[in-house]
Amino acid sequence: MLLTSYQLGNLTLPNRLVMAPMTRARAAGSTPTADMATYYAQRATAGLIVTEGVHPNAVGQAGPFMPGLHSAEQVAAWRVVTDAVHANGGRVFAQLMHGGRIGHTDVAGHQPVAPSAIAADTHVFTAAGMVPAPVPRALSTPEVADQVRAFADAARNAVEAGFDGVELHGANGYLIQQFLSSSANQRTDGYGGSIAGRIRFAVEAVEAAADAIGPERVGIRLSPGGEIQGIVEENVPTLYRELLKALPDIAYIHVLATVDDEALMELRKTWPTAFILNPGGQIGPDESTREEGERWLANGADLISYGRAYLGNPDLVERFRLGLPLVGTERDTWFQTPHGYIDYPSYQH
Repeated sequence: MLLTSYQLGNLTLPNRLVMAPMTRARAAGSTPTADMATYYAQRATAGLIVTEGVHPNAVGQAGPFMPGLHSAEQVAAWRVVTDAVHANGGRVFAQLMHGGRIGHTDVAGHQPVAPSAIAADTHVFTAAGMVPAPVPRALSTPEVADQVRAFADAARNAVEAGFDGVELHGANGYLIQQFLSSSANQRTDGYGGSIAGRIRFAVEAVEAAADAIGPERVGIRLSPGGEIQGIVEENVPTLYRELLKALPDIAYIHVLATVDDEALMELRKTWPTAFILNPGGQIGPDESTREEGERWLANGADLISYGRAYLGNPDLVERFRLGLPLVGTERDTWFQTPHGYIDYPSYQH
């Protein structure tokens, strides 16, 4: 089933493989480069590409060398990337990732903002290396609307840059999940406290993006119960069931396997449109396999996303089709290095 086509909104995908968003930290400042166009174009046989996290505004930048989508220069540079992907027959969504408290003044030039003034129990990436996450500034109630609007503005910029759509990053401890989290969000206004309050920011951000470019061009990524970057969520099944019921009928949800199979199946049953499943869950030692993908398609997923398998295998679809061996990668080449980016060839027969 992985190699069968799928209709995602207005897009006909030639297969059910999704290239998952992965931070590569190779932008020039926060502007995409020619190498980034080559990197994504090499992988255009994927049914859908979702880019690395792209900050929707300046204060949302999580780390150095991560690209943005809030200036005319960035939009023009992304147009080179999307043109290259489309020229190779591909389809590509931009992942809009607001770091929230995962960031640093030395990176963005601003104190990070978050639901509450609570530092993440983790380290963050700066030009000087990894440093303890700083205490963010808590957003005032009116300022929350500014961050919602940033997702809508970035979505419009994405369409102007030639993207087929956008995915809001609601996973892995970034701003949207910080609002969902009982540990990061201790607000007493309408954006905290109850489940209805904690899901409100996610719903409003998705609604704003959908209003800006159309719901068929919008997805959201989620990691239910994921504990990366200091996140704790309470009442996970109820929290995510209520979130999915409150979201508009957008193109898809993209769920990491951070809960057990039974809970994932319940989310599948709750959600009315496309369900993308990433079997790998949070970052671990192993790459997901074709067999895992096929199992989840048989269990009700519509599309399967692969991350690390796409790093060293730009022709992953063909390797799965022909049963060819996969190339592994070294973690120290995942970010910034000149090697381990566009120098992985397709399989040589």
